Amino acid sequence: MAASEVLHTRLEALLARELAGFRALQGCQQLTAGASQETYRVQVASDQGTRLFALRRCPVTLERDAVPGQIGLDTEARLLQRAGQAGIPVPAVIHVLTAADELGQGYLMEWLEGETLGQRIVRSEALAQVRPKLARQCGEALARIHAIDVDGQLGDILPAVSPDRLVRDTWQTYQALHVPQPMIDYTARWLLQHLPVDSRRTLVHGDFRNGNLMIDAGGIRAVLDWELAQIGDPVRDLGWLCVNSWRFGRSDLPVGGFGTVEDLLEGYRAVSGIDIDRAELTFWQVFGSFWWAVTTLCMANTWRSGETPSLERPVIGRRSSEAQMDCVNLLIPGACHVPDEKALDQGQQLPMPAELLEGVRRFLRDDVAAGADRHFAFLAKVAANSLGIAQREFLYGPALADAEHARLRQLLGEGALDDLRWQLVNGLRSTLPLDTAGLDEHLRQTVAGMLAIDQPHYSALG
Repeated sequence: MAASEVLHTRLEALLARELAGFRALQGCQQLTAGASQETYRVQVASDQGTRLFALRRCPVTLERDAVPGQIGLDTEARLLQRAGQAGIPVPAVIHVLTAADELGQGYLMEWLEGETLGQRIVRSEALAQVRPKLARQCGEALARIHAIDVDGQLGDILPAVSPDRLVRDTWQTYQALHVPQPMIDYTARWLLQHLPVDSRRTLVHGDFRNGNLMIDAGGIRAVLDWELAQIGDPVRDLGWLCVNSWRFGRSDLPVGGFGTVEDLLEGYRAVSGIDIDRAELTFWQVFGSFWWAVTTLCMANTWRSGETPSLERPVIGRRSSEAQMDCVNLLIPGACHVPDEKALDQGQQLPMPAELLEGVRRFLRDDVAAGADRHFAFLAKVAANSLGIAQREFLYGPALADAEHARLRQLLGEGALDDLRWQLVNGLRSTLPLDTAGLDEHLRQTVAGMLAIDQPHYSALG
């Protein structure tokens, strides 16, 4: 029997046992298939008519360890139940899977309708009236999340991490990749020098951001994706929501691309009675971009190692420069010099290599993506983006490398480019002062140059 047939049979038996008025399983459509879990849209015929549910599960046949720092789905289900009891908008959990269900670990929950795509949330005309209210609603929801009592068994299950440990673990993860990115090392040093003092310890959602919220005309319909929940400093959630990566181009609205920090903090204060220190918020905003800069590199590494053979992963890896530029703007802001876009018809020989890349890129973006199914269209756009990066690397990379090399020689002395990169990284990992003359300028220009190749239209370049 095929795996889909086994799933259908076992799920139908579960629904017959657990769902009052159940008549038949009409459909079970897989929506996502991550490294450790899957999500399905389940349609059921019942005495009340057609009903929709969502099944979230880690298959029983999965033969690999859980993602580090990610809680089990049974724990996630219990958190959703606690959150619902605390007045936080979440999907209602219908049933937590047991061994007898033979479906793996996971849970069945109600199906909710709403917008979850961050790009649409910040731009959709249908949400124009509610957008100004979202930042305050986020503050209110986070205050309720941080007030959830996790003493007892749930508190024993959730990981507990201090700010110091988070910074050091993330830095060590990056160092193990053996990729010299001095802005990451600079940011780690800054974070360790500005750790919060006597921070609170509460439940932390861990991934509260635009893209993990379901929004409708009334505001927040549901807070999703609790798998990174932990015990830690609650301000981390507020800082993560303000990271530029999750503003989807609306850098003028620091809270998710839809609201102001003042509204966010007022909503938090109204529910919790707690005033958030702006310096602590900035710390966690810096940490969020630092963590994302490292995480994107880790994603690229899983592709390079063959663990995740995905067309998208190496492109995501090039997004590290976006987060690094966000760190630049928070810590060492200033003017940046990036390459002007050059015409692609330069040179005596036609067509030039950059023109060949441009032709293929436009074909994938404009022709293939337009006529394909949604998934294939997405992959075509990813492929076009990859070619665009390669094209800009070809055009601008040599000049940017020469400029970087000249700055490094002025900063550190003579040596090959790669050797000087490592010399700077190793200095930042030890005792090189962060206020070393010329260091800010070098880091700012180097990261801006990387970003001009990787994503020249990212908002951090201004």
